[in-house]
Amino acid sequence: MCKILIIINLLLIIASLFSGVFFLVKDNGQTNRTVSSLTVRIGLSVCLIGLLLLCYYTGNLTPNNLQP
Repeated sequence: MCKILIIINLLLIIASLFSGVFFLVKDNGQTNRTVSSLTVRIGLSVCLIGLLLLCYYTGNLTPNNLQP
């Protein structure tokens, strides 16, 4: 379940990034839609970091190649 949420969050981050680029090209910097889109991307990135930490501490996500 954690991995699915991580993938969905990554896809939302990518979609927000492309919408920011689209608004930048289309509006030529005249509106605040680019700033809003990139603000959403930053918020999603912070949520992703929090989700990764939560999954790690609950044991749902473990790092690879840990030596005992």
